[in-house]
Amino acid sequence: MSMIRDLRAAVRPSLRKDGSTYDSTRDAGTNSAVVDCAVYRDGARVAFSGTLTPHEAMLQVRRDGGFAWIGLHEPTEAEFAVIASEFGLHPLAVEDAVHAHQRPKLERYDDTIFTVFKTIHYVEHDEVTESSEIVETGEVMCFTGRDFFVTVRHGGQGSLRALRHRLQDDPELLTKGPSAVLHAIADHVVDGYVAVADAVQDDIDEVETAVFSPGRKGGTSRGVDSAQIYQLKREVLEFKRAVSPLLRPMQLLSERPMRLVDPDIQKYFRDVADHLARVQEQVVGFDELLNSILQANLAQASVAQNEDMRKITSWAAIIAVPTMVCGVYGMNFDYMPETHWKFGYPMVLGVTVGICFAIHRTLKRNGWL
Repeated sequence: MSMIRDLRAAVRPSLRKDGSTYDSTRDAGTNSAVVDCAVYRDGARVAFSGTLTPHEAMLQVRRDGGFAWIGLHEPTEAEFAVIASEFGLHPLAVEDAVHAHQRPKLERYDDTIFTVFKTIHYVEHDEVTESSEIVETGEVMCFTGRDFFVTVRHGGQGSLRALRHRLQDDPELLTKGPSAVLHAIADHVVDGYVAVADAVQDDIDEVETAVFSPGRKGGTSRGVDSAQIYQLKREVLEFKRAVSPLLRPMQLLSERPMRLVDPDIQKYFRDVADHLARVQEQVVGFDELLNSILQANLAQASVAQNEDMRKITSWAAIIAVPTMVCGVYGMNFDYMPETHWKFGYPMVLGVTVGICFAIHRTLKRNGWL
């Protein structure tokens, strides 16, 4: 709650000497966090000379119509307080937007829809190791209003520059307003999930093949061990935390009429929700499959250890025969069997070898060696 009080204080007007008020935060340096700021009218980006500030963009929108799209990257509390004041954003949503590590969600505050997306990027690698980073996550927070759209991005992944240019090439879609941008971002994020799911599937297939390959012994084939499988499982769980919570918000956007979502755009959210549901099924399947692979790997390691113990026990039994004979004849009694016979030594040696050979054949026939 202290964060909320600080934000309210930050956007409170200050008093001039003549008794009038002015917004002291409007002069603060916010451009460092602003990636792009533009006004769209009739499906086209309105051209302006110089850099357009969020305040100037909203003045243009309120005077001539259209909507403003402001993109920010990791703004500070002071920087975002200016934006929050300009667009009347709810303090709870503002607090979430400034601080990252939010779960995907959709919340409605009066005339604003606040949406959180987690972006996923696949990290290329030669093989899965105990410390491999397979997926990188980022966040995109979206504020959808009647005449504005604000995006707050956290992390090095999930740039929206290419998406903005692609939307600007489709004026018919941009005429639908801010909800068209919201759909484009949702579709962009989910398409990223699909690509990452395919890449992770290849990693899991490779690990599965290595674990169950015919020539594998003791969990060491091709360097695959439990630690590597567990690391892959952790990365899949990170992927799952990004996908699963987002399904319900996409279903709400596709099923329930919302004042700020154009009815024509709402139909497109159904397609996004369908793709997301399929990705979620894949990720859940990955998690279950990795559980099975990990259990199989541990079982195979246990079987290999048992086989090693059987071999060690078998050789110990064989070696026990000459050890016992040597121990008996090493006591140096005068009346030992055949000690004074010329062929006594060869006979004892031959009997010892014969017993060892018989034990070896018996153990090998029973699969112990």
